[in-house]
Amino acid sequence: METTKKDYFTAHQIDLARFSKALGHPVRIAILQLLNSQACCFHGDMAEELPIVKSTLSQHLNELKDAGLIKGTITPPTVKYCINRENWELAKKLMNGLLT
Repeated sequence: METTKKDYFTAHQIDLARFSKALGHPVRIAILQLLNSQACCFHGDMAEELPIVKSTLSQHLNELKDAGLIKGTITPPTVKYCINRENWELAKKLMNGLLT
């Protein structure tokens, strides 16, 4: 059986790389800070909170959703975004393990 490069990395290393990639832009950091500061999910237009156009915001939200750091629910006419608490805690644990 042939070994691939992916076989050399642990699941935690792969998760950490995925989270780190998603954190690689200041807009995404701002989105996460905004969502994390909410007692509940964010309803409304984040484009009013952040200095970017809606199309760019959507791209950044998709990156964060793909990485599993946020959840988004579309119920027209509103969209609800929340931190994915399970993955948020995992990301913090993995980052902390890397940086200590």
